[in-house]
Amino acid sequence: MASPSISIYIDEDVGKDDTSATGSESAPYKTLIYAFQQHPPAKDVQYLTRKSQTEPAGENVDPAAKLEWKPAAKSAIKKATNLYEQRKRKAAKEQELAIREKQEAEKRRLVLEEAKKIIIKEDPSLPKPVKIRLDETDPAVVKLRANDSDTPGTRVRVLGRIHRLRAQKDVIFITLTDGYGYLQCVLTGDLVKTYDAMTLTIGTSMAIHGEMRAVPPKQHAPNDRELHADFFTVIGRAAGDKEAITTRVAPDADPQTLYDNRHLVLRGETASAVMKVRAAVLRAFRKTFEEQRMLEVTPPAMVQTQVEGGSTLFKFDYYGENAYLTQSSQLYLETCLPSLGDVFCVCPSFRAEKSLTRRHLSEYTHIEAELDFITFDDLLDHLEAVVCRVIELTLADPVIAGYIKQLNPDFKPPSRPFKRMKYADAIEWLREHDIPNEEGQPHLFGDDIAEAAERKMTDIINQPIFLTHFPKDIKAFYMQRDPEDPRVTESVDVLMPGVGEIVGGSMRMHDYDELMAAYKHEGMDPAPYYWYTDQRKYGTSPHGGYGLGLERFLAWLCARYTVRECCLYPRFTGRCTP
Repeated sequence: MASPSISIYIDEDVGKDDTSATGSESAPYKTLIYAFQQHPPAKDVQYLTRKSQTEPAGENVDPAAKLEWKPAAKSAIKKATNLYEQRKRKAAKEQELAIREKQEAEKRRLVLEEAKKIIIKEDPSLPKPVKIRLDETDPAVVKLRANDSDTPGTRVRVLGRIHRLRAQKDVIFITLTDGYGYLQCVLTGDLVKTYDAMTLTIGTSMAIHGEMRAVPPKQHAPNDRELHADFFTVIGRAAGDKEAITTRVAPDADPQTLYDNRHLVLRGETASAVMKVRAAVLRAFRKTFEEQRMLEVTPPAMVQTQVEGGSTLFKFDYYGENAYLTQSSQLYLETCLPSLGDVFCVCPSFRAEKSLTRRHLSEYTHIEAELDFITFDDLLDHLEAVVCRVIELTLADPVIAGYIKQLNPDFKPPSRPFKRMKYADAIEWLREHDIPNEEGQPHLFGDDIAEAAERKMTDIINQPIFLTHFPKDIKAFYMQRDPEDPRVTESVDVLMPGVGEIVGGSMRMHDYDELMAAYKHEGMDPAPYYWYTDQRKYGTSPHGGYGLGLERFLAWLCARYTVRECCLYPRFTGRCTP
């Protein structure tokens, strides 16, 4: 038997698996498998190996023996052969797949080229289509839009973007959305053979003409109506493949990717439903305040005084002076009471609080109100009435009620009266239930109850709570002291299950001397607050108010894990984009 005529060299220490190695004795490979790939096994090929630097040498072994080339061990040959065959099979499959994909791509290219030849035109003998929005599919509404109640089967024209897409052999099902509703559209015949139909992508905007029909029995579609198309045009194509919306905002994408692509997330059913509920809740608040004969005002967002403590102020240069983004509009609302009566505002507030909890935002929508000539009990009754009325008005809209049912199937409107619990009683409750403070110790009177403990208590009690009479040392300087217990204030937090605090309010100090003493106690210069203090000099009155965080209210109503889901583009520590 003839000896191998080709020798391939492998040095595991100094060999290289790159283009500089040739497998010769002077330029050996580093691994046996790489040698196999470059020089496949054959009868006339032998593989010689060595470890030129790390081969151990015994006491009786000549060190020069380390440099000798030896035939590769049978076990190494077997292992390398198996790995080589695996890789060869994999490469063959990949090549086969690439060829198939190339063939499919070519086949599709030819089909698309043929599809470009199919031109659809609108049938001039058909009635002129009536433009409707996608929530106007009811036959009575379509007839009303046509302004002709005697014309049955009126053709319609709808415009929207593709929300879902399903193509079969001879039919394409499109779920269109326009921000008002969803509509299933059915394309058949020559419509599905066109280039535009074959290249549709999620997000593409289009116009579709056709006849509205009831969905066949046992079939399902939004509002049980579907549009059978007789003509369509593509208005704006949406990117596909790697740039497709479903790729950029995949369901399993990490939160930061979703925040980066919030503009695309908002196209989803869940995010858009939350935004529609948000709009309905804002309408309900304004309607409720109108019923209460309260006037809406718009205070400034740029201020030079603080309300909730200087550590959470966003500071900026205002024509060479220090100024801040407002933390609250409360002080300005108080100045409106003498001339405008009870007032409210719906404005952004800003807190430079470096908190990444699920209920904190750096910019949020603040619904604030101030009421004149009231008692603390009046304030609590008002808050209870407002919350319940807002929920009642919101749920009165069947469309919005449907979104809330979709988002929060277990939601039940709160029943009156709300549970009323004094701060001192809450401390005892937390101690009895072994819920510690932030230091891990039992709660004591004077502790600022931490968010986690407060939320746990609220979730266990599982009903709205008016938590009242907080110690003066942990509340704002302007809060009225309780005449029966000067240690505490006439203050209230409204707590909701699943979220915790959504409202903070209090009676305000209305005595001039008492307010001046509060400035002094806090080490505050009263001069910049002259316009606020003047309210106590010119016909003071007992009054109070509150601030409600809209995003927290929505998180409770819509069962959202974080308030970040409840605003259009959330702003929080480290994020001010997009």
